[in-house]
Amino acid sequence: MSKTVLITGASTGLGRTAALKFAGAGWNVVATMRRPEDGAGLAALPNVFVSRLDVQDLPSIGSAIAAGIARFGRIDVLVNNAGFGLFGIFEATPRAKIQEQFDVNVFGMMDTTRAILPHFRANKSGLVINVSSGAGVFTLPMLSLYCASKYALEGFSESLSYELSSQGIGVKIVEPGGVVSTNFGKRSGAEAAANASIPDYAAFESGAQAIFAGLMASRVGTEDDVARTLLEAASDGSDRLRYVATADILPLVKARRETSEKHYMAHMRSHFLPKA
Repeated sequence: MSKTVLITGASTGLGRTAALKFAGAGWNVVATMRRPEDGAGLAALPNVFVSRLDVQDLPSIGSAIAAGIARFGRIDVLVNNAGFGLFGIFEATPRAKIQEQFDVNVFGMMDTTRAILPHFRANKSGLVINVSSGAGVFTLPMLSLYCASKYALEGFSESLSYELSSQGIGVKIVEPGGVVSTNFGKRSGAEAAANASIPDYAAFESGAQAIFAGLMASRVGTEDDVARTLLEAASDGSDRLRYVATADILPLVKARRETSEKHYMAHMRSHFLPKA
């Protein structure tokens, strides 16, 4: 009997690619998104059900889960993929945008997880996979708010894994790098452009943007790499917690997790602190 996965943020980018990857592997897929009309191509597939779910709209979360269960009988895996990234100087970012960053990346992920847990507990099984980021492992300039949201996701997921193991439910974290084939960077840039500028930061911003341009030019990770890792995490039957999804961030992940704090900070400052 085919297993069923519910994926948030499945209308475009990584979420859509993941939905296609799971469907191609024989899974039933509940592909959720804020505007179901954007999922017409997915809905045409026989084992894909498209439903509205906006992680900032609590009733839509419960309705999408109920509809997915009604369509396929049960849900076995939740992939919390919906998210976006704020890019820019913290001091220049309006509080309302910071609230939105956490409402989507943290509280929306928590609300969706909470909503599906009664179903998982009733089945005495289930798996929650949270899509994090390299920015949930190491930090970069101009990404303080996005990093904060992904660090919160990482800590929550790790701690939650202990609680849910008592119920036969697993938790996993997938950590992609800067995937160049998604619209993620475009939205981040648009968000930053809408912020007021603070002249004192102008030189720093210019230097940081040049660093990011170099980083993006060297990024080779793809949506398919991440979707393949999500399918692996959902299928391997292990209790492994973290999966690094793109090779481009491995050196920074190793610097953070396998070296001293002194070495790590010296390395990061030498590479990512704009030169005066």
